[in-house]
Amino acid sequence: MPVDHTKNIIEVRDLSFAYGQTPVLKNITLTVHQGDYLGIIGPNGSGKTTLLKVMLGLLTPTSGTVKLFGADCLGFKDWSKIGYVPQKAINFDPLFPATVREVVAMGRFGKKGLLFRLTDEDQAVVRQSLEQVEMLEYQDRQIGDLSSGQQQRVFIARALAGQPEVIFLDEPTVGVDVKAQEQFYALLKRLNQELGLTLVMVSHDIDVIAHEVTELACVNQTLVYHGEPEEFVKGDYLQKLYGKNIRQILHDH
Repeated sequence: MPVDHTKNIIEVRDLSFAYGQTPVLKNITLTVHQGDYLGIIGPNGSGKTTLLKVMLGLLTPTSGTVKLFGADCLGFKDWSKIGYVPQKAINFDPLFPATVREVVAMGRFGKKGLLFRLTDEDQAVVRQSLEQVEMLEYQDRQIGDLSSGQQQRVFIARALAGQPEVIFLDEPTVGVDVKAQEQFYALLKRLNQELGLTLVMVSHDIDVIAHEVTELACVNQTLVYHGEPEEFVKGDYLQKLYGKNIRQILHDH
């Protein structure tokens, strides 16, 4: 689809959040534009997953605002524009009795509602979504019979089936082996570059994130950095957040 890089998809303004009296996020302000591929990183307990949940309307901010497509998140209605891929290891039951095609078809619920029959158009969208993640040949397999990497591709296809404009991903490679992670990140880059899909991903993997995304946000209660990943790596942000030995785990790409 044509990409308008000036169009605001997500606007976070002066956002703060606390669990009871414990502050988690303080005065976060950032904007995600159409076509961005934003990686959100930070130390354990830094609030990066909380920020994602507030963006999705799953948590209500203590102060500040979040707008999705120009509308306040708390009153946002057009959730079919939003796709979500959770942590597989935490959120998925491998014994769930469904085929790959059935799982991907669930992505149409946001467009049609829970009580609907798949039309020919729906079936075509499901097929196209499977093709986009190169999983069409597995459509009749039980989801639990696939590898962890293949399952995550199916969850991406499920999100794509809703024909969203932005997909949020929360630590999507947890429990996925290294080779499958590489293939998964290559898929995300292709979806972003070829389809113009806006992506917002939380990850603990600084090494990968710094070389995959187009925009990087580092959160440690406050917004420590937001900009190009190359500048983040070149600066002293890593040492401040993770200690002086952090560069020993970063690899050349």
